[in-house]
Amino acid sequence: MFSNYWKLALRHLARKKIFSFINIFGLTIGLTSCILIGLYITDELSYDSMHQKADRIVRITSERSSGGTISAFATTGTKAGPQLKRTFAEVEDYTRTLVYGSKVSYGATSFTEPRFLYADASFFNIFSFPVLEGDANALGELTNIALTASAAKKYFGAADPLNKVLRINDDKDYRVAAVLADPPSNTQLQFDFIVSFNNLGASRYEQWYTANYVTYLLVRDGRRIPALEHQVNTYMEKPSTRQNAELHGTDYLHYHLEPLKRVHLYSTLEGFTPNGSITYVLILTGIAVLILVIAGFNYTNLAIAQSSSRTGEIGVRKVLGAVRTQLFIQFAGESLLITMIALVLAVIAATQLIPVFDGLTGKELHASGLLRLRPLATLLLTGLVIGVLAGAYPALVLANTRIVNILRSGFRIGGGKGGLRRTLIVLQFVISFFLISATIVILRQVDFIRNKKLGLDRDHVLVVHVNNRALSRYEQIKTAMLSSPGVESISGAHDLPVAARWGDILQADNGRQQVHFPVKAIPCDLGFLKTMKMQLLAGEDFTASDIPTHVDDNDSLTPVYRFILNETAVRKIGWTPQQAIGQKISRGIPGIVKGVVKDFHFASMHDEIGPLMLFADTQWVRYMLVRLKGDRMPATIASLQTIWKGYSPEQAFEYHFLDEDYNRLYQTETRTASLFSIFASLAILLACLGLFGLSALAAIQRTKEIGIRKVLGASLLNITLLMAKNFVVLVVLALLIATPLAWLAVSRWLGSFAYRVGVEPWIFLLAGAGGILLAFLTVSFHSLKVGSRNPSETLKTE
Repeated sequence: MFSNYWKLALRHLARKKIFSFINIFGLTIGLTSCILIGLYITDELSYDSMHQKADRIVRITSERSSGGTISAFATTGTKAGPQLKRTFAEVEDYTRTLVYGSKVSYGATSFTEPRFLYADASFFNIFSFPVLEGDANALGELTNIALTASAAKKYFGAADPLNKVLRINDDKDYRVAAVLADPPSNTQLQFDFIVSFNNLGASRYEQWYTANYVTYLLVRDGRRIPALEHQVNTYMEKPSTRQNAELHGTDYLHYHLEPLKRVHLYSTLEGFTPNGSITYVLILTGIAVLILVIAGFNYTNLAIAQSSSRTGEIGVRKVLGAVRTQLFIQFAGESLLITMIALVLAVIAATQLIPVFDGLTGKELHASGLLRLRPLATLLLTGLVIGVLAGAYPALVLANTRIVNILRSGFRIGGGKGGLRRTLIVLQFVISFFLISATIVILRQVDFIRNKKLGLDRDHVLVVHVNNRALSRYEQIKTAMLSSPGVESISGAHDLPVAARWGDILQADNGRQQVHFPVKAIPCDLGFLKTMKMQLLAGEDFTASDIPTHVDDNDSLTPVYRFILNETAVRKIGWTPQQAIGQKISRGIPGIVKGVVKDFHFASMHDEIGPLMLFADTQWVRYMLVRLKGDRMPATIASLQTIWKGYSPEQAFEYHFLDEDYNRLYQTETRTASLFSIFASLAILLACLGLFGLSALAAIQRTKEIGIRKVLGASLLNITLLMAKNFVVLVVLALLIATPLAWLAVSRWLGSFAYRVGVEPWIFLLAGAGGILLAFLTVSFHSLKVGSRNPSETLKTE
């Protein structure tokens, strides 16, 4: 019996080639999209789950209030970890970490390594990074270093790395004591080298307020994390701790304990790597479901529409004794067959498209992830569910059809006016219009970000990393580079001007009251404003006399700084730009306001421009900023590389352009725009593909009607409009439903940006006009084909 069902299903697929292709192709696209998005979501949800103690690990983040302004940081001072362990029995262990780019050398091999990690010896007790060779307690010795397998191969090739000596920053030697497996891509802790945290000078003393370190705790019971956080902040409110806070210009200091596995998707504070977003995970999940729903609707719609062509087959089978169950199994089996064919094709397509998808998402997904038992079982179950749901209604109706109805002329299922088919068409285009409108808004926002005036000029600015050895020759390198004809100006800074991270507390007296509030600070070199083309509103730029001569911190001759504030900082103090010039302020070290610069974006546009101060101090320079002239840039870069090698041959000339750093701030938005564009296009393609099939069937069913109308004088345009009218009305209805839904969704998404585009009505009109035109052209294809036939051919059987 089942072999007979199998033969009938294959014959039906072969006989209805166009409709079989539409169904299989549509389901393949939907399932391929789901597989790729499923791999992405699985990777996002699995972040840091590989650590055996992940449920008991928390990241400490800090929250400060100063002058009524609340600031949050993903970092803490050196005291947070050890003091909390000493105070609370619930804290089993801690590790403090700092990623600081360092120069690593072995013989003639030398590179600046950005993923150089300092961590307490307990790091390997808390996190589960497999040790491939050597000592798992490597960080117990100051002169030991652990490195990943990739880093070991980079420096030592096939040779045994253990006990080899690496020189760090040209002044310290470390013995390779352990080789670790490379950190997987789905962990926030990305590193290539690890040395003991005690190698940092900051480790010699504990303090709450120099918040430069990412601190993790291992707690004894992960279920008690909220209770522990409450106890910690009660402790931080003790009079002695509050007094310490006030000495640092802070109203209070609180800590939050973020469970490790929630950091990547739920935290608003970035650590080692940029965070993901649970919102984007939910959006992509919704897109995958919507695309699959459209593909399923296509199958159901076409199956219902084709029902009239199968009435003879059903009637014969019923007359010969077929019961409802047998008919249902036959038609449901056809649906499952189509779904399984599409599923196999989707798996093949997904494995081939993974590299392309990785490029869009920035992930490192692997086809092997599909070959495990759980993903395979999930795919098979998904195929079964889709096959049953998509084919159940047509199968039930066809199986329950009475013979007397079959013998009536003009039998149709789904209601005399095709109510279900119309509903499914509307839903398909609602989804399509929703995705198209959202895509247009996202693309506009990304374009707005890229083209908005920042208050500085990031184009043609070369960023060169400066290590300690190069810093000692900084002035000589700078002077030599300025002599290159392709260089316009040069400066330097501790942080890049599009991502300032150094934080301070600014204190000032505005004549009415003492004010203090958190402020971002950028230590920089002379010519910083000129190189970045920033606008000075009042006062003067830095001069050589503004660079302080540093003395011992305990000396009473601590230098007085000259500061340049931005507009926001001056306004927050209560001055105008002109009033600020010459005023005394402090960032823990006293200084005088020398200038006021026009506000510029020094962080993501998700946040409003905050208060900022610049101060000239070349001892903190980590990046050299070289503004190049627009012409002969490759030759100029080659010239700069030659100059660099002449002064710092032991450090490679490593550079990038500043606009790359700026673009990295919006990687998530850019990738989301790309994904939305692709999946919105697929959604409208699938919707139109279904419409194409339905219009083809409608044209076939109305062939004789069209012939009669032509005999009676109807033109080709009349016939085309007649055929397209009903479908286009449904598409317009879908637009009316989708518009308010899309408006609400994109307005909420844009709310995460402090600077954003507006949601204009023309966006939805454009999406609607494009969709309606596409639907009209899709339907018109078959109308023109049938309408252009000679009526004598279509009516000859009458």
